[in-house]
Amino acid sequence: MTEQQRVLVIDDEIINLKVISSILRDDVDVILAKSGKQGIRKAIELTPDLILLDVMMPGMDGFEVMMQLRHDVRTCAIPIIFITALSNEIHEEKGLLLGANDYIQKPLHTNIVRARIQLHLKLVKQQRMLERLANIDPLTSLANRRKYQDAISMEWDLAITNQHHISLAIIDIDNFKQYNDCHGHAAGDCVLQQVASVFSKQFNHETYLVARYGGEEFVVLLPRLSKEESLTIVRNCLKAVEQLDLPYHADDKRVGTVTISVGGATCSPSSSHDIDEFFSSADKMLYLAKKEGKNRVYWVSGDDSQNLSGLLEEQKS
Repeated sequence: MTEQQRVLVIDDEIINLKVISSILRDDVDVILAKSGKQGIRKAIELTPDLILLDVMMPGMDGFEVMMQLRHDVRTCAIPIIFITALSNEIHEEKGLLLGANDYIQKPLHTNIVRARIQLHLKLVKQQRMLERLANIDPLTSLANRRKYQDAISMEWDLAITNQHHISLAIIDIDNFKQYNDCHGHAAGDCVLQQVASVFSKQFNHETYLVARYGGEEFVVLLPRLSKEESLTIVRNCLKAVEQLDLPYHADDKRVGTVTISVGGATCSPSSSHDIDEFFSSADKMLYLAKKEGKNRVYWVSGDDSQNLSGLLEEQKS
C-alpha cells in the first residue's frame, strides 16, 4: 500500500484551515498549524511533502517563516506554495526569490487549489524516485557511496549542533578476493547480496544508514548512538552473517564460512573535529580487525585518535 503524502497548511485564520483541509483531506494527509512558529516546529517534526504557507500572519509572517525553513537542513528541500490575497508583483517576486515554488491567490478556488497541489506532489514523487535511483547501489539495493557522503555530512553537522554522539562502522567481507577467484564473480555477487540483506535487517532503523562503499566494503552510520550501543548492534550483525553459513571452499574442500570484519569509531564532534579523521579512525580499526584474525570488531571512541592502543575494544564473535 502506497503511503499517503502529507501537506502542512500554515495559516492563522481558522476558516482558511478548514476550507483547505476540506479540499485536500480525501487526497492527502493534512497537517494544520495556526502560526508561523507552530508551522516551523511541525515541518521539522513531521517532514511533510508540501507546505502551504499564508503570507499575512501576525507575529511571524510567511516571508520570515519561509526564510527559517529554507535555512534549516531538515526543511530546506520541502516545496512551499504561498497562499496570499496580495496581488502586488513585488511581494510575489520576493516570495519566489526566497524560494517559494508557487503562488495561490485568494479567494481560494477548489479546482485550482487541488490542481496546483496535485502537480507539486507529483513533482515530489518524481524527484524522490530520481534521487532514489541516484543513491542506490544496483547490486545490493543498499544506499551507495554518494548517499553515505551526503548523510554523514548532514549528521555530522547535527551532532555538532546538538552535542550528541555519532558512530560509524566500516565493514569488510573477509577473504572476498579469494572467494571470487575460487567461486567466480557471479557467486561473489550472490554473497554480496545475501550479506547486504543481513545488513538491511540488522540496521533496520530510520536513523541508521547502511551503504555499499565500494567492492566488498560497506559503511554504517549510527547517529546518536554511543560506543556500547553501537557495539551491541554490530556484534549481532557479525553473528548473523556467520549464521548464513555460506561455504568457503579451497581446493574443492570446505575451509570455512563467509565472515565479516568491522572497524568502528564513536565521538561527540565539535567544530575542531575533522570528519575525514573520524572516518580514518574507523578505517584503522578495520585494518587491525583484519590483521588480528578477522571475523571480529575493533572500536575506538573519544578524542584521542593518536593513542589508539588505549582506546581499543575487541569483540570476537
